[in-house]
Amino acid sequence: MYEQIDAYVTRLVEESTPERTAWNIEKLRQGKSASWNYIDGCMATALLSLAELTGESRYFDFTERLIDHFILPDGGIRTYDEAKYNLDDVNEGRVLFELYDKTGKEKYKKAAGVLRGQLARQPRTAEGSFWHKKIYPEQVWLDGIYMAQPFYALYETRFGAGDCSDTLRQLETVHERMRDAETGLYYHGYDASRSAFWADPATGCSKSFWLRSIGWYAVALADLAEILPPEQGRGRVRELLRELAADVSRFADAESGMYWQVVDRGGCPGNYLETSGSCMLAYAMLKGARLGALEQEYAAKGEKTFHGILKRNLSLAGGTLELDGICLVAGLGPESDRRRDGTYEYYISEPVVRNDAKGVAPFLLCYTEIKRLTS
Repeated sequence: MYEQIDAYVTRLVEESTPERTAWNIEKLRQGKSASWNYIDGCMATALLSLAELTGESRYFDFTERLIDHFILPDGGIRTYDEAKYNLDDVNEGRVLFELYDKTGKEKYKKAAGVLRGQLARQPRTAEGSFWHKKIYPEQVWLDGIYMAQPFYALYETRFGAGDCSDTLRQLETVHERMRDAETGLYYHGYDASRSAFWADPATGCSKSFWLRSIGWYAVALADLAEILPPEQGRGRVRELLRELAADVSRFADAESGMYWQVVDRGGCPGNYLETSGSCMLAYAMLKGARLGALEQEYAAKGEKTFHGILKRNLSLAGGTLELDGICLVAGLGPESDRRRDGTYEYYISEPVVRNDAKGVAPFLLCYTEIKRLTS
């Protein structure tokens, strides 16, 4: 099966160009031209991880071609618009550090500075948390922790003053405001103003526990557990990861080890075992165990989840592998889209697709951790 997975990744890379990536199903469905975006950024991060582990140059080479398509000689980024103050647009910048290290191209360092400049000016809640986007005022989404904070910490430890206290403060706010004390699960969103139509008027939180949002948060914690220096809060991040891993693992499907689209509603009508968030949680547990942040029992849990995904949602179709069971997209609002209201019914209504990078990228990250575990 591992040889088939390698062939699957190779096929996706060979079918992609910087102008049209085979895994960006949202762009393909909308017929939109290529842009600087988090979906391709997630895949680029996964490809660099595979390149490091396997030594296969094609993964690195494609990532460099992809990023080169957008980064101008002066560090400007084609199609990027800071005025949107969209944390998703920061995510693709994670790969700039490794590209700079491997190639020495100054434009990568300059581009990282452009994205760091956005974070310096990003609107914040009164508590100091980044707004998720300008169009979502006063709102903090779990997704945004992954989109911004690992990049933020990498920049500070590489090119900045080395002060990661802002990242830690924002993590603490998420823990305080968005974690449900009864289940230990985190709500998808939090509106500090309590004015969004989807927000609880007392807590500001959304209504449900969406798997992929918790997955993004778990991946962010696992990555920050490696990025942050010991004196800059690494221990606290590892505590948060241990707590989350213990809480969320109670909701895993007993047979497959996978997790439900709405995490605490397993077996309810319309709910399903979703691939992308399951991959993310498996990756976080596998990596956390490898780093020593989690007990080794979590490596076994992550491995079980990975193999459950292989059995249920990775299949041969027309002679090639297809990764199925991926929620295409989900969000909260804006006001003009009240269908996205954070309810159970909403989350199970979004399209389920194959081979989208929001599932493929965490699947590959999980795969690299499995390969590290078994090598």
